[in-house]
Amino acid sequence: MARLPSKPQDREDTGVLTKTKSKTKKPSMYKVLLLNDDYTPMEFVVHVLEVYFNKSREDAYRVMLHVHQKGVGVCGIYTFEVAETKVTQVMDFAKQNGHPLQCTMEKE
Repeated sequence: MARLPSKPQDREDTGVLTKTKSKTKKPSMYKVLLLNDDYTPMEFVVHVLEVYFNKSREDAYRVMLHVHQKGVGVCGIYTFEVAETKVTQVMDFAKQNGHPLQCTMEKE
């Protein structure tokens, strides 16, 4: 019968187990912005805010007025990929409808 080592230092398979905790870094967030122009109809801007940013009619109207009065307004805050997609969708939709509406994004 094999004899078990009596002391831990006599064992060859001893060691220290360490558990590493990985920290997940939150992704950077980006603001999607609409820029005012003198040609895009207000109703079109409201429609864009409702469709692409899931704003209620009242919220969309409020954001549209802010863009109209201040020159720029935040439509939403998203991860990079989502923000980039929304900017592209809005720009394509505006172009298809013959409007010069500009949409951009910036790091929050």
